[in-house]
Amino acid sequence: MSSAIKGINNISSIQKSSQHLQKSSGDFSSILNETLGEVNSLQKDGDKAMSDIATGSVKDLHQAAIAIDKAEMSMKLTLEVRNKALNAYKELARTQM
Repeated sequence: MSSAIKGINNISSIQKSSQHLQKSSGDFSSILNETLGEVNSLQKDGDKAMSDIATGSVKDLHQAAIAIDKAEMSMKLTLEVRNKALNAYKELARTQM
């Protein structure tokens, strides 16, 4: 799969996650916990795929690579959201009331 197609698929999954968040009626903490749970699940799948590759017990190399890529992308997105939230907090802390 070319990198352009992978990028489109990743954007598509991010848009689906965004739509899911907009539809959910829970409070911020429950949405955050649910999203972090999904990221954690993707990380576990990626770790299992890497260990399967390392031990040679992988059944489908393509699916393992996809699981690892999903885990990487979800972690990058989570870190970017965290960085934006921290920057916003620091900006608010700098403002005088």
